[in-house]
Amino acid sequence: MPSRQDPGSTIWFSLSIDGQSLGYWNGCEGLSSQVEVEQRQEGGNNGFVWQLPTRITFSNVRLTRPLTPDTTKVAKWISSVQTGIKRPTGTIVARRADGSEVARWGLLEVLPVSWQGPSFDPGGSAVATEVLEIAHHGFTD
Repeated sequence: MPSRQDPGSTIWFSLSIDGQSLGYWNGCEGLSSQVEVEQRQEGGNNGFVWQLPTRITFSNVRLTRPLTPDTTKVAKWISSVQTGIKRPTGTIVARRADGSEVARWGLLEVLPVSWQGPSFDPGGSAVATEVLEIAHHGFTD
């Protein structure tokens, strides 16, 4: 009998852009899409209304983590937008605590939308965190 993995175990995420790792992240939200639907009524058919798909929209993805040395890789990627927009392919992999893969999402035409660095407060004891938000044009294998 194969061993079962605990689905409730701690999950962390790795992000790579065109095969280049941007490190590990402990929070990921916004992996979603929505199909816009247009309703059409057919004359003489009172049993239902046609639901026709029109376009798909994809929400931005927000990744969060404590400050790491990989922050410089993120800054370099964001700075590259100034020299011309290249829309690479991104990959987000959800991993268990032991590093084994849970799920993988390929993202088409990724673009950094925003980055928020840590706030430094000498009176506070909070962990310095960063947030990266990326836009994409859909999912791939």
